[in-house]
Amino acid sequence: MLVVKKIKPRAFTLVELLVVISIIGVLVAMLLPAVQSAREAARSTDCKNRIRQLALATHMHHDVLGYFPPARYESRPDADPADQCGLETPTWLARVMPYIEQASLGSQWDFSKPWHQHPENVRTVVPEIFLCPSRRSGTQPTGTRELRSAESGGGGRLPCGCPLPPRPTDVSLSVEGALCDYAGNHGDLTPGATGAPTDFYFGENGTGVIISVRPDCRAGKAIAPSDRIRMASVTDGTSSTFLFGEKYIPLDRLAQFPEDSPAYDGDHLPASSRLAGPGLRLANGPSDVLADMFSFGSWHPAGVHFALVDGSVRMFTPFTDTKVLGSLANRRDARVVELEQ
Repeated sequence: MLVVKKIKPRAFTLVELLVVISIIGVLVAMLLPAVQSAREAARSTDCKNRIRQLALATHMHHDVLGYFPPARYESRPDADPADQCGLETPTWLARVMPYIEQASLGSQWDFSKPWHQHPENVRTVVPEIFLCPSRRSGTQPTGTRELRSAESGGGGRLPCGCPLPPRPTDVSLSVEGALCDYAGNHGDLTPGATGAPTDFYFGENGTGVIISVRPDCRAGKAIAPSDRIRMASVTDGTSSTFLFGEKYIPLDRLAQFPEDSPAYDGDHLPASSRLAGPGLRLANGPSDVLADMFSFGSWHPAGVHFALVDGSVRMFTPFTDTKVLGSLANRRDARVVELEQ
């Protein structure tokens, strides 16, 4: 007679279960960096594409008007009173609106009028190509600028030496505006920053491409830029000069003045433009405590993206020599940097 015995299934012991869990944990730990690296690579590529679109917009501005968009209006302190106008007017990022499929919004910007006097639904719009996916993916970030009134003793200077003019008493003290992760190349520090009329932050003194310009004033209003940077102004070569790049914003200072000021704020230069060269290296990541509010920098581990004047986009390591950066930032210093293809 054949007898069939049932074999009871053998259960996992506690030790075996712990070993399996440990193996799974090791595999996950090994895969996670690869997943994160792949995600960052995708975000970096997306960022590069947005910069390329914005570079194309500046080229279209040049094609239509004959010059690159100026960073802002900024009269020199020794200018005739009749030529001192245009303070606080919108930045270059408002000027490129018609060329980034924002023609309706662009038509609502008045470049003779202070940026903060525009309607909230104009100054708080954040086009997607203004943002780096590694820093603010999927958001519509706005920041607040605290304006000082003339009644409370306004005026004076910011730490950068930039003028802070008095405001009329009827201006709100707190103004909201769109943020942006990209800033125009204002040049290097060779013009100086001592409070002299020749300092880099005054009109036409910048050595870059998207710089502060003197306004053409009529009846106290800025009607056009008096200084114009054209393609022919870039004598060092369009493939050897920065157009704009990613701006440094510390990890804990998002949407905080002065590092991350509203992008249309033409009164605060670092809101829309940065500098590079000796004295201003690239920031080494978002936690670089030695970087300046005028520094370029990114949240990409590999480096910082820049658009060159010829429209190409390149990434530069944070450890790029500052003399090389200065030559790339200066459109006319006769020191041409040959970049590898």
